Amino acid sequence: MSKFIKRFYLFLVYGFLYAPIIVLIIFSFNEGRTRGSWDGFSLIWYKKLFSDKEILSAVYHTFLVASITTVVSTIIGVLGAIGISPYRKKLRAAILGINQIPVLNPDIVMAVGLMVLYRILGLDFGLVTLILAHIAFTVPYVVLSVLPKLKQMPSSLPEAAMDLGATPSQTLTKVIIPYIKPGIFSGALMAFTLSIDDFVISFFTTGNGIETVSTLVFSMARRGINPEINALSAIMFIIVLFLLVLMNLRTEKVT
Repeated sequence: MSKFIKRFYLFLVYGFLYAPIIVLIIFSFNEGRTRGSWDGFSLIWYKKLFSDKEILSAVYHTFLVASITTVVSTIIGVLGAIGISPYRKKLRAAILGINQIPVLNPDIVMAVGLMVLYRILGLDFGLVTLILAHIAFTVPYVVLSVLPKLKQMPSSLPEAAMDLGATPSQTLTKVIIPYIKPGIFSGALMAFTLSIDDFVISFFTTGNGIETVSTLVFSMARRGINPEINALSAIMFIIVLFLLVLMNLRTEKVT
């Protein structure tokens, strides 16, 4: 009986969380514009979605920012994790504590902080500030993804490579990087997923004419009913869900 209650409670929790998303996906195929009534199955809103220049521009900016962010944050995060790993326990713990501040901080705190910093530096808000902001909040996640794999690597492995004549750069590219590749892949996937899914930081650090999918959906929702939002949100949900499943599969291999 207790097992049934636990399962029923779990079903209610997941039902409460995912029922709005399921309704959104279903009504993205609704022929009518109203959200409360079903007027028949149709792909009309998906067709309009792919012919809307404003939405296509937002999708382009979203994936452009996510791609650049993923590459840069992965490089910085991997090098940072490799640099942190040899430190003594207390110093490493202190650095990791600083690294985790952006992870534990509410997004709004980092968003406002970056906005103020850009104002002080006199930067024009736009694509560059948006990319820099995304890099700033995704690097710590890459570090946290790579460090466990570095801990699993025998310390004698790079030492043996250098004893056999490998240069430090050759040891890095031919020994360390191949060994921690699963952690790098997981960190890159996490950075990409967080970037395309972000709204708060994007909202405070972007400029006029540069919209991401999340900020565009917010602005479209304020204008009134637009069924294209349902279609766009459904597609983004499927993409993020696929990336999260892939990331979790890779994380299981790392651990």
